[in-house]
Amino acid sequence: MSTPLLRLYPAGFRRAFGDEIAEAYREATEGAGRIARLREAGDIAAHALRLRLRLGSAHRGGRLFAAAAPFALAATAAYAAFGLVSMISDWRLSGNPDFLVPLSYVMIACDLLALTGAVLALGGHFAAGARCAFAGALALAVTLVAVPLSAGLLPPLPSVPYLLAPVAVAALPLACPPDLRPSGRFRSPAGRAALLLWTPLTVFALAPAELDSHLSAVLWRLGVPLAAALLLAGRPALAGLRTSGQCALAGAPFVATGYAAGVVDQDTLAPALAVLAAGAVALRLWRLRGRDSGTARPD
Repeated sequence: MSTPLLRLYPAGFRRAFGDEIAEAYREATEGAGRIARLREAGDIAAHALRLRLRLGSAHRGGRLFAAAAPFALAATAAYAAFGLVSMISDWRLSGNPDFLVPLSYVMIACDLLALTGAVLALGGHFAAGARCAFAGALALAVTLVAVPLSAGLLPPLPSVPYLLAPVAVAALPLACPPDLRPSGRFRSPAGRAALLLWTPLTVFALAPAELDSHLSAVLWRLGVPLAAALLLAGRPALAGLRTSGQCALAGAPFVATGYAAGVVDQDTLAPALAVLAAGAVALRLWRLRGRDSGTARPD
């Protein structure tokens, strides 16, 4: 194992466990190919980074991101489904078989990768799914930036928050400590295959709906996938919200993706954040009240 890789760890941790990490890396990569070695090196680098940023399972930050991870995945899945449904609906309503241009197919591929990854992560294959979801969100943002750059133009400054918000939301689950990752409901290969089969079918089922206003169309295309993703996350995700900070961070992805989708704008952003903060405080008070009532003893 290379010394630079070990130096990524904090000095104290490196002195205490450096030999064990090096031995584990040697055993895992002995006789393995380049891809396997790169994957192991990436896992070690990610572990070292989490320790330096105090995002391990023993740290408050790690538990904070672990509680918010399912909700960030749900928001990522909903936003990707929103993009797919919008693209398919616009293509159907145009009546033009050539409505979709090469850029459209690239965007569809990015959204499909993000949606599949988020659903897979919520279903039980967290590590690979979260990486795919982030890759899809990042690829979509890079694509949308590359288009004006290829024409010698800079992306409009007001578009930057719309591009970065989905990427930041998709990156949040990557900070979840491995030992705190949600287990998911579909652990068998057959269950995951069925889940991945139903996901695109649901997207196509939402596309034919004809709605009167732009707002109702956005709410339909974003709200229904969001509800489905939250159902997939299930009650364990809600049970993991134990502090006001966890509740606030869990709600932030919905505000961010709502902003990117046009549901939340500059006029409604402050009220949305206020509702989010009020919900976090209410959850904290409810938890404290339940704790006090559970420990109270009759005279």
